[in-house]
Amino acid sequence: MSETDDLRALMEADRWLDRVGSQKTHLPETAELAALEVELRAQLKVLNEAQAALAPVRSAYEVTQREGNRLRARAESLDKTLSSSTANSRELAALQTEVQHVRELLERSDDLELEYLIAVEPLDEAVNAVKAAAQPAVLRRSEIQAAIVELHASLDEELVALRASRVEKCAALAPELLKRYEAALARAGTSGASQIVSGRCDGCRIALSPLDLDRWKGQPEGAFMNCPECGRLLMP
Repeated sequence: MSETDDLRALMEADRWLDRVGSQKTHLPETAELAALEVELRAQLKVLNEAQAALAPVRSAYEVTQREGNRLRARAESLDKTLSSSTANSRELAALQTEVQHVRELLERSDDLELEYLIAVEPLDEAVNAVKAAAQPAVLRRSEIQAAIVELHASLDEELVALRASRVEKCAALAPELLKRYEAALARAGTSGASQIVSGRCDGCRIALSPLDLDRWKGQPEGAFMNCPECGRLLMP
């Protein structure tokens, strides 16, 4: 292989490294995941609002339910006491008065509990509806995250192989030419060499002036002129 061929091989190796590295950072799955995260954050906001509306009503319902259970137990206890009581008429009258009072309180508590239950149900349904609506996106997010991990692992393996191949291609170049190439790569990025295609550097896409094009054509075999614009080593 000629020195030009060796240089072209290194250029192509670096371009492949750049493509694969760019692919890793610009996966379509990553964009989809970002869109899903935006969607899920919006749904989370709706869920938080629905839960905030539900929480005080459910709390009041549960407080009323506990109070109803307490009054019901007290009424049952008083009924048992009355049925087995041997107290005098005054004590019996007091017990009956308390039973009546407790039952009145229980009736009001049951009415209030029913009101809260009626209020809780649609709020509870709203919370469940938001969760159900978000579930497909949650599942899809897990699928995409797993796919991204797998793709990154595959691309990392490819990058390792490409870097190993690059080392071999660097070894094929003369030290001085490799030094020039690496310096151009550090300045331009992607690769340190480029080809002239229809009078343009295919690295920076800038057309060479007629004078520079004539100077490039006049280079002896094995000599490489730098692109006046990007600094890459120019090859046919």
